[in-house]
Amino acid sequence: MSRPLLITDCDEVLLHMVRHFGAWLDEAHDIDFRPVGGAFETALTRRASGDVVPSHEVWPLLDGFFRTEMERQTLVPGAGEALERIAEVADIVILTNLQDWCHAGRAAQLDALGIRHRIVCNQGGKGRPVAKLAAEHASSVTVFVDDLEQHHESVARHAPEVLRLHMIAEPNIAPTIPAAPHAHARIDDWAIAVEWIMARFRGEPIG
Repeated sequence: MSRPLLITDCDEVLLHMVRHFGAWLDEAHDIDFRPVGGAFETALTRRASGDVVPSHEVWPLLDGFFRTEMERQTLVPGAGEALERIAEVADIVILTNLQDWCHAGRAAQLDALGIRHRIVCNQGGKGRPVAKLAAEHASSVTVFVDDLEQHHESVARHAPEVLRLHMIAEPNIAPTIPAAPHAHARIDDWAIAVEWIMARFRGEPIG
């Protein structure tokens, strides 16, 4: 029988990102970053003028962060231990929405933190790549973990049999973001999330 499969996002699930992105914007660009509700488009403000940074300038800043600042990112508490436990019974794929050129940097970043699993870079919705990975692994049970509602909606549409866990591991923004309606559960703590995932792998029904 095939092994279960965990497909997990990276930023704000395995690694803290927004706190370090905000620190870099402060230090290098004199920009305040307050991502209330997870909305990046209105979260960046130039300190000198008070003007909101227009959206067409936000994405190049994110690109710059991932080009030069990934070593700032820190491991979410409990994530490493949870993946070690899950890897004993399941395959793990890290599905990260970064450009393909980021693959080597992401792999090196995670390797330095003791996380050594297959990494797939993606752009856009995650439903189709999740469906492809589940089929490729012929997994008995697949669990998907991500912090963004749009990806849970995409997976629900393209791979409805996949079990979906909404996780936002950054405590500074998690309370401002509601549970994703297309996810089966919302858990922001890996110590609790790993129990939920293992129960799904054992075939236990959801709540």
